[in-house]
Amino acid sequence: MTLSLQEISDRLELQELAVRYSTAVDRKDWELYESLFTPDAIIDYTEVGGIKGHPREVTEWMTQVMPMFPAYQHLVANHELKIDGDEAWGRAMLLNPMGCTTPEGVQVALVGLWYNDRYRRTPDGWKFTERVEELSWQRDWPPGFMDS
Repeated sequence: MTLSLQEISDRLELQELAVRYSTAVDRKDWELYESLFTPDAIIDYTEVGGIKGHPREVTEWMTQVMPMFPAYQHLVANHELKIDGDEAWGRAMLLNPMGCTTPEGVQVALVGLWYNDRYRRTPDGWKFTERVEELSWQRDWPPGFMDS
């Protein structure tokens, strides 16, 4: 498959968007996080116990929930991208080790999931218009931890 310079640029920019997303969450940089989405974007974390909403709603929720996890990393790979002009679709895998505070101390839990994304090119570059988490697997969650 031969790609044009524009297609190469678009693919690199979309992969960089995924990196900026991981950076924003891992650094708790909620201003950066929110800037990665169009204002009308839908973010759906319900499959892993989160919420579904627009960027402002999800940002507010993230600021409340993420302190429960003293450590975490978002490792994103295997980007599948389909670009059609100023719109795009993508799927990427995530490995997410997370520290969970328990009465016995911090326990590391693991989650593997897929990000199913839609993107739009804007004057400020590519942005997410939709991000839906799809659970692949998880292990070592403390009993009842995700129920609280």
